[in-house]
Amino acid sequence: MPPLFLDVPELVPDAIVDLRYAGSNNFVGTRVDGYEANRALLTRPAVEAVARVAADVKRDGLILKLLDCYRPARAVAHFGRWAADGADVATKAAYYPDYHKPELFELGYIAGRSSHSRGSTLDLTLVHRSDGTDLDMGTPFDLFSTLSWPASVEVSEAQQANRRRLAAAMEAAGFDPFFMEWWHFTLKGEPFPDSYFDVPIR
Repeated sequence: MPPLFLDVPELVPDAIVDLRYAGSNNFVGTRVDGYEANRALLTRPAVEAVARVAADVKRDGLILKLLDCYRPARAVAHFGRWAADGADVATKAAYYPDYHKPELFELGYIAGRSSHSRGSTLDLTLVHRSDGTDLDMGTPFDLFSTLSWPASVEVSEAQQANRRRLAAAMEAAGFDPFFMEWWHFTLKGEPFPDSYFDVPIR
């Protein structure tokens, strides 16, 4: 791992680290290759930007929950093998009820390369500091559906407002959103725009 990487909690100590691919609570249904520890790693510029986000939302009594950060390239390959296994549909109802597996690639929900592997992309949500409950964003993380699109009007006005609160804090800190996932953001001017790292998370 390049020395420019560090753990997000080093600068954001109250962030909740809940890397979904380090366990079985994800669309693959098992721990994903390369996730050997529940560590939220990002490049230092990205972590510094996340710290600004944390300071922003703290004013509203909120903290950050990190769902995915740096993702080894071998994890992306694991997603590809999972998508090619037509017999494994155990998580279809929970994560991709409206699609067949090949469509997830065709529609862009899963890609052969991920910006996460460059170290400056993260998936996250907001949590109430008072009781630890997630803000209601209208869909769970990694639901492959138009309902998860940040601009969707198929979710309630309150849920749309929660998405806008997250996006506003992220964009103010220098992140670009992804139009298909309310939880996904990439740092503008990321330090490794053409590199896809494959060091396991340990």
